[in-house]
Amino acid sequence: MASPESAIEFVYGRRNDAFKRCEEFVAIPSISALTEHAPDVQRMAQALVAELARLGMDNAEAVQAGANLLVCGEWIEAPGKPTVLVYGHYDVQPVDPLSEWDSDPFEPTVRGDYLYGRGVADMKGSLWAFLFALDALRQGGNYPVNLKFLLEGAEEVGSPGLAEFIADHRDRLRADVVVNLDGGTHSPDQPGIVYGLRGLAYFELEVKGPSHDLHSGVFGGSVDNPIDVLCRLIAGMHDADRRVTLPGFYDAVRPLDPEEREAIAASAHNDEEWQELSGAPALVGEKGYTTAERVGARPCLDVNGIVGGFIGEGAKTVLPAKALAKLSTRLVADQESAAIKDMLCEYVRAHAPNTVTWEVRELSHGPGAITDRHSPYMKAACDGLEKAFGKPPLFSREGGSVPVVGHIQQLLGIDSIMLGFGLPDSGIHGPNEKQHLPTLFKGIDAYIYFLDAMGRLS
Repeated sequence: MASPESAIEFVYGRRNDAFKRCEEFVAIPSISALTEHAPDVQRMAQALVAELARLGMDNAEAVQAGANLLVCGEWIEAPGKPTVLVYGHYDVQPVDPLSEWDSDPFEPTVRGDYLYGRGVADMKGSLWAFLFALDALRQGGNYPVNLKFLLEGAEEVGSPGLAEFIADHRDRLRADVVVNLDGGTHSPDQPGIVYGLRGLAYFELEVKGPSHDLHSGVFGGSVDNPIDVLCRLIAGMHDADRRVTLPGFYDAVRPLDPEEREAIAASAHNDEEWQELSGAPALVGEKGYTTAERVGARPCLDVNGIVGGFIGEGAKTVLPAKALAKLSTRLVADQESAAIKDMLCEYVRAHAPNTVTWEVRELSHGPGAITDRHSPYMKAACDGLEKAFGKPPLFSREGGSVPVVGHIQQLLGIDSIMLGFGLPDSGIHGPNEKQHLPTLFKGIDAYIYFLDAMGRLS
């Protein structure tokens, strides 16, 4: 295998030519949410199969797992060395509103230090960077570790079929650690690693009163209003300290120790920056915790939408027959996402009056996860980032959800290291998505150093 120094020399000698491959990836409109782009998802999958085969991976193939087209491959010719499972996704979000893009989202365009295009930060840029790092390392004939790939084509629509595939193919996917390329870093000059992700449980709560809409003048004051009831139920879901009141909601939440709180504080935006990012007049949250802890290390419940009654122009004196709220809970590691529905039902059962009927419908759920910050694999990642960026990484826990991390932890019993190189201002999922190229090029170096460090582990 090539030494890290010779691999990096290879990268810098061929970076401009290799970058065309990144642009080719971005130019494929692999939008998983739109059926008319199914051929493009197939085309992107086949491009990755060809790339893995070129890099010497055995059994490189596209495998249909329900509605999800997975790209798999492996190189397991390094006996005694760790096995790294590489996870990523090659599908992208829709581009609407197209009118707000400054250039065609599928004609990748370099402006200044940025490459613009849909999916360039989420996450085709990091995927290309990792494959280019492998290309550089293989110049010495072998890779420093065993490699397995699991790249999916439906992450942006909830990863259908992925958990089932993992459960059914445990032996094929068996590894020591996962490197998850679907991530970001702290800033161009300061690397970061997300080691905790929140899970999700999403619901509809519908409250029904009369069998049909009523005249509020005739019936108002004698028939309970479902909107009123729904609002009272929602208002009671938090107490005065902003703690969620669903029974048992915090039972499985692990406490934060002083060392972890210190690490979170070191990586966090200050409150003024966070308030500016949010555009909110003021910040709120659970008493006794900082903003960064509330966002990444504590669970929460939010109302995502309310529908009910008359919302058209002008006035209509109606007492509505029903009202509906969409509710999401973000859950930390150890909270069982499938158990939240029972907690929500128990809360509503205890607080809803007998003047209405109600129903809770679960729309989706997925696990949270937390990774061991002190494992030898994490140390290898930290070493790689420090060599590439000149600074050790900051650790953080994020409020968002990447369900595959929890699924892999539960089904394969291994941790995932989030090692991607998008930046917080990359604009993923929005118009003018961009990837900061100097950061991405440092990422190539970091992948090389990381894999070399992994190869030195027994």
